[in-house]
Amino acid sequence: MSMNRTLSNVSLLGLTLFISSPSFMLVADESSSSQASAHSAQYRAVSSSNMGFSESYKAYKKAVADNNSAEIVKFSAQAYQLGKLKFGDDSIDTANLGLNYASALLQVESAADEAQVAAGKAQAHQLYMKALSVYELEYGEESVETIDPLIGAAQTNSDLKQAKSQFKKAVEIAEDSERPLLLASVQMSAFNGLKNTRFYDRKTRNYALNAFDIYQKNLPEDSILRLETAYTVGLIRMAEGKNSKAIPLFEAIVEQFSKLDYSHPYELGSHARLVELYEGEGDSESSTKHCIAIGSMSPWLDDQEQQPLFRKPPRYPISYAKKGKDGWVQLAFTVDEYGFVTEPKVLDSKGGSGFEKSSLEAVSKWRYAPKFVDGKAVAAENTVQLDFTLEKR
Repeated sequence: MSMNRTLSNVSLLGLTLFISSPSFMLVADESSSSQASAHSAQYRAVSSSNMGFSESYKAYKKAVADNNSAEIVKFSAQAYQLGKLKFGDDSIDTANLGLNYASALLQVESAADEAQVAAGKAQAHQLYMKALSVYELEYGEESVETIDPLIGAAQTNSDLKQAKSQFKKAVEIAEDSERPLLLASVQMSAFNGLKNTRFYDRKTRNYALNAFDIYQKNLPEDSILRLETAYTVGLIRMAEGKNSKAIPLFEAIVEQFSKLDYSHPYELGSHARLVELYEGEGDSESSTKHCIAIGSMSPWLDDQEQQPLFRKPPRYPISYAKKGKDGWVQLAFTVDEYGFVTEPKVLDSKGGSGFEKSSLEAVSKWRYAPKFVDGKAVAAENTVQLDFTLEKR
């Protein structure tokens, strides 16, 4: 690409924050006095401290280096507004600055309330669409350069039908580029953007599968990107009931992360999925191995509450079902440092001893990720109520 941009390993928007650098050398001079006068109201709204464009852009780059979210938003906004004054609305330089600002708006979503998130997403969408129009004029509508703003526009589009069309176009451009890693990255962006929508279909599902095939051929086994995609594909296979295909994927993830000197969320997630998969197939021995592995892991949170991994509902006593009996059982039990349920006991119940017996049998087979205190797995008490109700027809 002709732009001076930091885009490591084809990191597309929505995956990492990147710096779109204007295609000019940073200089100390300011906009001309006549230009500043013409836009003085806008200039004052952007920066009450009279910070010039060069200083704003430098401050933005420093904020990125410092990973300071609030400063990233502040100075990306200033650099964008001042850049428009300096380079014009339809300049590639301004479009790049707009991409920085849009990306910054999305990075702070988790720290904002719902209304702020919606407003930031809408603003980011306008920035992406503006940048896309500039890029299409500069490089052509089917150019590789348009992929970043196109994906950004899709990720922030409130119209899911339009978003699907934008993702599809980005994938088609990447396919024509004959750059496999770029294609895989774009396909994963499209998959993640559509997976939880009504537009999730076989084609969307295949985006993830195709991306994983590319990563298997082009990236080493311990590549984080390859492992993350393997985890996604494992979840897809699991949801489709193809356990024989899901298990090897999660086992491979566990094997790679076990070589590190720290525990990774994907390692815990894979152990958890394997517990569920093996228990579902009646292979408690293999399941136990992963429960013990979870108990011996170092968590990324020193004080982490126990989390359920496998909980099969209790059997409804046939004799009670025939009589139309409902009820409930309150239980207490201990989850030991390896995630096994011990010492289950009934606290209270309604409906009969059959419900109690069935509840005790079920809970004894449950599996948990243990509680951690100061980074060490510990036994902890837990309580639960199991309700037995028949569907009324």
